[in-house]
Amino acid sequence: MIFSVRPVERICVVGAGNMGHQIALSAALAGYRVKCTDVSREVLERADQFADSYLADRVARGKLAEEAARSARANILFTRDLNEAAGDADLVIEAVLENLELKIQIFRQLDEICPPHAILATNSSYIVSSRIAGATGRPEKVCNMHFFNPALVMKLVEVVKGPHTAGETAEAVRAVAEKMGKIPVVLQKEIYGFLVNRIVSAVRREALYLLDMGIASHEDIDSAVVHALGHPMGPFRLLDLVGIDLAYDISMGLYRETGDPADKPSPALVERYVRGEWGKKKGKGFYDYRAPDRPAG
Repeated sequence: MIFSVRPVERICVVGAGNMGHQIALSAALAGYRVKCTDVSREVLERADQFADSYLADRVARGKLAEEAARSARANILFTRDLNEAAGDADLVIEAVLENLELKIQIFRQLDEICPPHAILATNSSYIVSSRIAGATGRPEKVCNMHFFNPALVMKLVEVVKGPHTAGETAEAVRAVAEKMGKIPVVLQKEIYGFLVNRIVSAVRREALYLLDMGIASHEDIDSAVVHALGHPMGPFRLLDLVGIDLAYDISMGLYRETGDPADKPSPALVERYVRGEWGKKKGKGFYDYRAPDRPAG
């Protein structure tokens, strides 16, 4: 079969949450015509407002020319209509919740809506595209395109080739990431967690083990990682930022998949998950983010 990829000019982003709308705005700033869609009117309104405030702030700070801001704003449209968003797309980036069934449903819809040449990418940080590609009639045009949060700031993008992914697809997605001002890395094979999350998870797993064994406090472990290894943030501070609930769900998902007791979430993680101490967003995790005069109850 002769396979070729058309130049990417129009991008659809499915999911207008924090990751989705920042990916969409990054693409619009790079000159792509972008349509960002979500089932929630409220989420779309917040995303639309964010685009206005972010661009205005960049201009006010002298980080972006007014003409570039106007051009980027003209390049991006927020809509609840998936058909309108994806009907003429050259590349779709799915950025919805980490739910396999939901992603499969969306990719099945996209396969019907999108032009035959369109590439379908998932921003999933853990779910490999081979688990989704079978829902489409274009598996050679399906891959992972994983951005990092916050997508407007973080430079790295992981492009992951599944056994079904054509080399031309991966190269086209890599080129898009590069045009967006990102630093793309290409994984030639699928692996759970990709590159960065595997490395971060290894550090986190050992840090949790040291805490569970009573070797050192979470504060001292963080201090060691920051001041000896040069990390900008320790593993426990990072867990609070990412969300202890998310870390728990990912660990449980891996354990259900492998059945290996070593993949179960750490007791320290379970303890805080059960108490609802999910990190900074809840005011408390491994660290306390509440105002000093706020009652503990």
